[in-house]
Amino acid sequence: MTIKILAVALLALALTACESATEKTDSSNENKPAAATPTPAIPAATVSPAASPAASMQIKAGDKVKVTINGSLTDATVVSVDEKAGKATVKIQGQKEDKTVAVSQIVKQ
Repeated sequence: MTIKILAVALLALALTACESATEKTDSSNENKPAAATPTPAIPAATVSPAASPAASMQIKAGDKVKVTINGSLTDATVVSVDEKAGKATVKIQGQKEDKTVAVSQIVKQ
């Protein structure tokens, strides 16, 4: 019985030590408040087209590309591009089915 009481007391002490303090002390690991000048929010409608990966790469159906699959580049042909979703459907050489991949995984040849 004494061992159980000591085990519970030790567990309670360990949990208390792990809890964060209610008073914040000045440490370099805590999040600092933002600067006095807040960054203005930019509405999504005013984002420039160059910010989109699909717009900067300009891939289109029929382009010969290389696609990153499982960490290696594989030859493929673009079947279709969804610029809004940032994805493209490609036909990988040697495979029967089309695969949808992110535009960021495509390297134009």
